[in-house]
Amino acid sequence: MKNLKFNFLSRNILLGASVALLLLSLTSCAKKITFQNSAVVPAARGQVTVDRDNNKNYVVKIKIDNLAEVNRLDSSKNMYVIWMETEKSPAKNVGQIKSDTKFISSKLKAYFETVTAVKPTKIFITAEDKADVQKPGNQLILETNRF
Repeated sequence: MKNLKFNFLSRNILLGASVALLLLSLTSCAKKITFQNSAVVPAARGQVTVDRDNNKNYVVKIKIDNLAEVNRLDSSKNMYVIWMETEKSPAKNVGQIKSDTKFISSKLKAYFETVTAVKPTKIFITAEDKADVQKPGNQLILETNRF
């Protein structure tokens, strides 16, 4: 009888711990958003990962494959600029991806990371002549749906 109570109690504790671990892992998962197919650079593929850090900020990571050199586009530009929209603000320039061997490898891969206090709702990339532009140009390279 004691053995039966012990097994029942052990199984319930193990089950409870498993459920708690599963719930904890689901709440701490980063959100992954895939970029839509590009009409300008059809081979480009990428994803955005949004996660929270210990300070409750949003960590935005972008990984892109098959991103053409920016000077090879129909309308040659100098760099790719990354834009972020939030619920409270229109598109904001959050950084750039330079198109040279330091930033885009020979395998045409790019990586970008930034931290923001405001939750992003959409990320997109345009080709621009200057890094400090305040409004996105009309050459849209990649974009996500709203998330």
